[in-house]
Amino acid sequence: MVEERQLPDRATAGAAAGTPRYSLAAASGPQLYADIDTVVAERISTGVAEFDRVLGGGVVPGSLVLLGGEPGIGKSTLLLQAAAHFANAVGPVLYSSGEESEHQIKSRGDRLGVEPGPLYILAETCLERILEEIARLRPSFVIVDSVQTVFSLKFQSAPGSIGQVRESATQLLFAAKGQNIPTFLVGHVTKDGALAGPKALEHIVDTVLYFEGEKHHAHRVIRAVKNRFGAVSELGVFEMTGRGLRGVANPSELFLAERRAGAAGSAVLSCVEGSRPLLVEVQALVSSSTYGNARRMASGVDQNRLSLLLAVLEKRAGLNLVADDVFVNVAGGIAVDEPAADLAITGAVASSLRNRPIRQGTAVFGEVGLAGEVRGVSQASLRVRESAQMGFTRCVVPEGNCSPEDVPPGIEIVGVKTVTEALDHLIDW
Repeated sequence: MVEERQLPDRATAGAAAGTPRYSLAAASGPQLYADIDTVVAERISTGVAEFDRVLGGGVVPGSLVLLGGEPGIGKSTLLLQAAAHFANAVGPVLYSSGEESEHQIKSRGDRLGVEPGPLYILAETCLERILEEIARLRPSFVIVDSVQTVFSLKFQSAPGSIGQVRESATQLLFAAKGQNIPTFLVGHVTKDGALAGPKALEHIVDTVLYFEGEKHHAHRVIRAVKNRFGAVSELGVFEMTGRGLRGVANPSELFLAERRAGAAGSAVLSCVEGSRPLLVEVQALVSSSTYGNARRMASGVDQNRLSLLLAVLEKRAGLNLVADDVFVNVAGGIAVDEPAADLAITGAVASSLRNRPIRQGTAVFGEVGLAGEVRGVSQASLRVRESAQMGFTRCVVPEGNCSPEDVPPGIEIVGVKTVTEALDHLIDW
């Protein structure tokens, strides 16, 4: 519970001057559903193709977007690149920063090589001051970095508190919708990776984007978890370079670039993130336990799901894993959370246990049930087509996903019913 006190002089002044109408619609009253015209807003490109993909094809005028991620992951860098493109292609841009000075932002822009244009930098944390500048400049694009540093004079609480974050986001929403200005908010995250502040912050905005990736890897991933103007769970892959973030047009090639052919414990998974198919390498290492207490560790996949799949391999496939340490990793630092990864995980574990590589040129996907059955997954044709484009000649899939009419030329589809049958097609015992 947080106490919020409104200053009496502002309350009386607001009442005397007349309370402004806070509305997201142009009409002053209710409208009949049949009389409302459908307006298709033309999207505006950010200048980064992968960023446009995550947003659903570009920025929608009047939208409010929340971008969260770990410190130093590249949020400010990406938004500065987009702001520079907007300033030169569309019109004035207001970049409000509560964490960096104008000189820090200018030095980053010089390093990125952004082109000069009508890009206004405002080092301000007062909400009312930011709204005044938005009304004065009438920019085509607004960035607030970050919403946790903004405070309103209406409340006495410190910046970043629940009341301040909720009030700041709400007022910026009214400004974005009322003046039809696309607005981006940068959000802090907690140590668990969730967006800091009240959950109402994610409900207020139109789109929520998570910036993911390991600092030790050159690539970054932006994932859309909420989007009122596009597909949810859409994925954009970027590479961090000396000139800023660069979109990766073919992520499958990036994730498989350093894969060693013929290595035991390596399986290629064809997964789907949003509307984009990706080929990633699932690696497994099975070794004898030294201390008698077998460990199960997973990176990039759910550890509980790994324990479940190991139990299925024990019970249904007859593989003895009780006394072995099992380590599973998705190469490249990407996280895969869909059930279609089950068959790749079981194949990689069995390959490492028997020290036999998975057959050359084979990709795999499918969900594994507790009875050992292999269940069908969605968007199978998309996965198979991506595998064929990357040069794979075989694809082990659930039997329920075998559709001869959707098979591209040059690839063999192998349908399996059980996990035992799948392992027989994947590994030469």
